[in-house]
Amino acid sequence: MISALRFALPVIAYFLLTSCAPGRQPVTLFPANDPPARLSEWQLFAVKNNRLTLNDQVIPYDLNTPLFSDYALKLRSVWMPDGTSAGYREDRELQFPIGTILSKTFHYERAAGADDNVFRKADREANLEADGSLSLLRHQLIETRLLVHYADGWRALPYVWDESQNDAYLEVAGSQLDLSFDFAAGNAEKFTYIVPDMNQCAGCHTPAHSTKQIQPLGPKVHQLNREFSYVEGARNQLEYWSATGRLSGLDDYETASLPVSARWSDRDRTPTADLARAYLDVNCAHCHNPDGAADTSALNLHIDAEVNRDLGLCKPPVAVGRGSGDRPYDIYPGRPDDSILLFRMEHTDPAIVMPELGRAINHAEGVAVIREWIAQLPGEC
Repeated sequence: MISALRFALPVIAYFLLTSCAPGRQPVTLFPANDPPARLSEWQLFAVKNNRLTLNDQVIPYDLNTPLFSDYALKLRSVWMPDGTSAGYREDRELQFPIGTILSKTFHYERAAGADDNVFRKADREANLEADGSLSLLRHQLIETRLLVHYADGWRALPYVWDESQNDAYLEVAGSQLDLSFDFAAGNAEKFTYIVPDMNQCAGCHTPAHSTKQIQPLGPKVHQLNREFSYVEGARNQLEYWSATGRLSGLDDYETASLPVSARWSDRDRTPTADLARAYLDVNCAHCHNPDGAADTSALNLHIDAEVNRDLGLCKPPVAVGRGSGDRPYDIYPGRPDDSILLFRMEHTDPAIVMPELGRAINHAEGVAVIREWIAQLPGEC
């Protein structure tokens, strides 16, 4: 059991920090049918002195293995109304209260001396300052996506940051941005960054497509079970949420006994199989699960799926057209170059690419992990 004494000092520190912090407007929860045009109206963030800072009531968090989004870095945050908390459930899910606002701010590291919209590839976690802010001298904001929990379900809202980096504006139809990555040799890799429209947001965030209910995908127990460097020091995120009244139902558990996903930033010291399963879970399982939008594929890439035909081993393709690449099985143990899964990860052709949304370029590091994992799988088809 996590003792009350263990949490006493962090709780006191939290309330001292928030009560003595500089004044700022409280977070505003707008009606579902009337979202504001400007992100700043939610009062989740403030831009000042070339820094993006979170409202004192908003908690940053990170995931063990994040969704790949064209090498964009992401600042994630959660806000819950006063007196409410998320409920811990043993199925890896958290039950967020009505009024919760989850945010994800996509940004890139600026390439030194380069023009605007030219960035460095950074396959890592967001790099916040010691005070918890994000430096806009070193990073450029692209978009912020909100998931807002109303009584009748979640709403997805995409906001795109303006060139001045002072505010972001609601783009219900999405947007496209021409960006480039800079390399030491002076060459630039150009790509089109896609901001999804509201329907596309909802399409990915509906893991049980028959219900049509949008759900958060990232903040699950196994993804949150890790340390985060808060302003007041590093703490396990689940313990911190519990200590600050943002999570209930955890008191009877030690975090070491809870599910934990492989940490992508620590992949040099993590078994390949653990990395691969975590990667497929966050990038693919929202559609490829028994109730997902891709249920007709009979491919289940959930982190708890058994390593058998359901996971794709020796499973022939189902109605994929050119997406099979003339390869015989979704996963061919020991033979990555004969596996459809890897073929689709290595493509950007809209008729072939997987995931269908969310990337315009290939994730070299992700492809390498899945390739190595398939090569290590025993058995023969």
